[in-house]
Amino acid sequence: MKIEKPMEMEKQAMLQLKGIYLAPYIQLATALVGKSRHAGGNMFRHQIDTLGILIDYGYIDSVLLKASVIHDLIEDVPGYNHNLILEVESEASQVYDLVLEVTKKEGQAKNDYLRGIIEHGSERAKILKCADRISNMTSLGFVTDPAFIQRYCDETEYFIFPIALEVDYNMYQELISLVITRRQYLEDSGYLDKNKK
Repeated sequence: MKIEKPMEMEKQAMLQLKGIYLAPYIQLATALVGKSRHAGGNMFRHQIDTLGILIDYGYIDSVLLKASVIHDLIEDVPGYNHNLILEVESEASQVYDLVLEVTKKEGQAKNDYLRGIIEHGSERAKILKCADRISNMTSLGFVTDPAFIQRYCDETEYFIFPIALEVDYNMYQELISLVITRRQYLEDSGYLDKNKK
């Protein structure tokens, strides 16, 4: 059950959000429109979904929200001109640094990348990674590849749960619920029985 915010807090949040310069970042993110996702849709929509998840959880930090809109841009658009990000506005360098924190480097193993966020990530990077994974896990409801679902559930339990537990208990609870429902799908489909050794 969602707790209603007092009117004054609601007004302050509205005014803070009003001052956030998001439109140029949304335009930059359209470079991801042609990048399809395993669950359908495209990477641009995933950026917007991640932004929505952060706002839903009450985050109104401008750097965090701006970075959420372009968090996959450097990783998923090879050779992307990062100067386009740096030229947007006064917070652009902070946004760019945060995007780099959550960007898997070319050739880097996924486990090493996620372990790096656990061990060295800033609070903003960890919050962004949790929102990103909530979006990814929600999208898994449209995926019919059991091995892919299993891998994402395993990664989430091993790497993302500790991050969420550190930075946002409510996100942690949602991630648990998402993993449970995805594992239930695997069990109902008989995939787990077939792959027990």
